[in-house]
Formats: sequence, C-alpha cells, structure tokens
Amino acid sequence: MAKSKKVTVIGTGNFGSTVSFILAMNGACHNVALMGRNYDVAKGKALDMSQAVNAGRQHTIVKAAKGPACLSDSDVVVITAGAPRGPGMSRDDLLMQNSEIVRKYAQDIKKYAPEAVVVVVSNPLDAMTYVVLKETGFPRERVLGMAGILDSARMAHFIYEKLQYGAGQIRATVMGGHGDTMVPLAKFTTVAGVPIEDLLDSEEIGEIVKKTRNGGAEIVNLLRNGSAYYAPAKSTAVMVEAMLNDTKQIHSCAVMLDGEYGGYKNIVSGVPVMIGAGGAEKIIEMTLKPLQIERFAKSVASVQEMVEKLEKIDFFTDNK
Repeated sequence: MAKSKKVTVIGTGNFGSTVSFILAMNGACHNVALMGRNYDVAKGKALDMSQAVNAGRQHTIVKAAKGPACLSDSDVVVITAGAPRGPGMSRDDLLMQNSEIVRKYAQDIKKYAPEAVVVVVSNPLDAMTYVVLKETGFPRERVLGMAGILDSARMAHFIYEKLQYGAGQIRATVMGGHGDTMVPLAKFTTVAGVPIEDLLDSEEIGEIVKKTRNGGAEIVNLLRNGSAYYAPAKSTAVMVEAMLNDTKQIHSCAVMLDGEYGGYKNIVSGVPVMIGAGGAEKIIEMTLKPLQIERFAKSVASVQEMVEKLEKIDFFTDNK
C-alpha cells in the first residue's frame, strides 16, 4: 500500500490558506496540515476547507497543527510565514524581521521533519531560502525557494496583454533573484514554440520586462493592505505537485548554487531546475548572452549583500 503523502503549510494568512486550499481541492496529497500562530484560526480554516473538499468529492484530509510536532511525517513543508510587504516597501525591508521568524520554523523542521523537502516563500525569498538551508543543514536539493514560476507567470501575462493571443501557450523564463534584480530571458521565452523575439520588437520586450520586475509592487500598491497571493499560491502548488507526483518538470526555482553559471557558490539564486520527489534533483545550465550574464551577476550580488547583513550580526552562529 502506497504511503499517504502529507504537506504542512506554515502560515495561515491569505497566502498559506490559498496554497492549502489548492492542494486540498486538486487531490495532490492525502493530508494537508495548517500551522500558524493562532490555533483556532488554523482550525477554523481547516474545517472550512474540509467541507469544501467534500463538496468537491475529493479525499484530502485537512487538519490544523497544534504544534511543531505535527510536522512529523511531512513529505513537503511550505513556509509562507512572515510579515508581508506594504506600499513603498521593498522585499529587502523585511530581511531582519522575517529572518527570525523563518529561522524558528527551520529549526522545528530540522527536529520534526528531517526528511522533508522545504519550499520557502517568505520574503526576501532568496535570503530566506539561504536561512533555511543554513539552519536545517539539509542538502541543497531539499530546500527550494518559490520565485521563478511566479515571475515567469507574470511575464507570460504581460506578453499576452501585449499580443492579445496565445493564452495558455506562453512559456516565459526568468532567472536570478526574486525582486528588482530578476533576469527575464526573452531568448528562452516562446508563444506556442515561436520565440518572443520574432513576435515583438526590443522596445516592447523591454516594456514587458519592466512590468514583470514591478509586478508584485503593482499589486501591493493597488491592494494597499497586503500583497499578492493567488498567483504566488498557485505557483507554489505547482512546485509541490511536481514533488508529490515525481514529474521531473523543469521550473525556475531559488536554490543554493555550487559552481553553476560561472562558478557561483554558497549563494542562493533562481535557476531552472528539474523537480521530482527529491526536490531540485538537477540544475539546468543554459547558455546566456553577455548582457544576461552581467544582469545575473548583479542579481546574485544583491542576495549576497543581504546574506552579509545577517552575517555581520552573527545571525547564523546565534542558535536561539
């Protein structure tokens, strides 16, 4: 008999709840556990989702986690906990505040779910992925940050907005950090297999790239009290489903580099990876143009700068 698959989602805000709901409704796993600061809120949302599951004739069991021990037996743990961005805030502004939150959960995962694959979504994404890697000591393939799938989806949307055709057939590729230094790759972006460079001129592509970089901030400014969660949650669910079903799909994710793309080591950045049951089972190296190499270097440097801020306060040696 096959082992029941379990996903624990840490964080019961809009983002975490939506990830849990998507996983519960599509039947990707047998058990979904919601973990948050307020047990009653987690229990209420789990109860609501359980009733939705029955309405959808699915078999997923949704429960609230009473404490960190409930992480045990998780195949995948998704970390969405942390303060969201507000208007005028950059992802970097959240560095110190969210590092403490994420570190605590990483320590819980190490203790209670030592075999799990961890998907990090808390911002600033690349730095938080680095924190989880250092605190858990897990191999790099078992700690991934969700960024590239979301950024690629945003780019695909803006391409459709410009073309007004090709919906569902647009495959965009984005590398680098999740933020202003992301590197959208027009060279590897297609519409039904047709390179985007054959459909749009360089000025139009430049406009789309700019919109992609500002995609999250635009939503934050419109909402005024919160940040995007539908597209990020669906993007996270895509990663989790690829692991649970061992599909070997290729998606851009934030991972620890170990010599790839020109020799980068001990730093996290978004690159194409093959996702399976073991997490990021293989890193795919693409041939980049000189300008893309330069932009990727700047993106890696921006993440390194955040990591150095944490190292200056001995964050990684102070195991609270």
